Amino acid sequence: MPCLALFDLDGTLVDRQSAFSDAVLQLCRTYSFTPNMEHWLLTELADRASAADFTRLRDTFDLAVPGAQLWQEYVDLMAAAVICRPAVLEGLARLRAAAWTLGIVTNGASDIQRAKLAATGLTDMVDGVAVSGDLEISKPDRRIFELAASRCGVSLADGGWMIGDNPAGDIGGGHQVGLHTIWLRGRPWPDGLTTAHHVVDDVTDAINILLNETSE
Repeated sequence: MPCLALFDLDGTLVDRQSAFSDAVLQLCRTYSFTPNMEHWLLTELADRASAADFTRLRDTFDLAVPGAQLWQEYVDLMAAAVICRPAVLEGLARLRAAAWTLGIVTNGASDIQRAKLAATGLTDMVDGVAVSGDLEISKPDRRIFELAASRCGVSLADGGWMIGDNPAGDIGGGHQVGLHTIWLRGRPWPDGLTTAHHVVDDVTDAINILLNETSE
């Protein structure tokens, strides 16, 4: 029977890496940043970015422009650069049509994650969203999964699925709250971590697995 499916955002529903590279390049062009500054951004923000990072950027390179201004510019550039492939949006629409409850649970600053969700149209495709910046908790903390389920109007006690690319955060976190899991392979798998129920190369493959669950 259809139930809850929680999806990770970056590296799962959207390609953060290409959007990140484009946003950093455009930011550097806008402010005529040096190659050293570009390298700093690409290194320091490789996994995650927050407003505090741009305060550090300003202080490290003694910039005149306020860190808050640089952060907002970066948020806008990321929102403009990130995409969710039509096949993914179509797959989510098929899940909703099959009576699945859909949620997104993502680590990151609330403003940038929600800007990406709005820009890609994902906000309108799901029943609820939990961003780690909302409560200053992050995956694999069980509370963020509980928050996501609550915002979807359901309980984790009823079961469901977690789909993501991060072994510890998505798969380990999903397991600890009793969810079935689907891992998008790519990152190294840590020793000792319980394996995912399914392993796929693309989120559309995960969506097809869920749709097959519906038909069984």
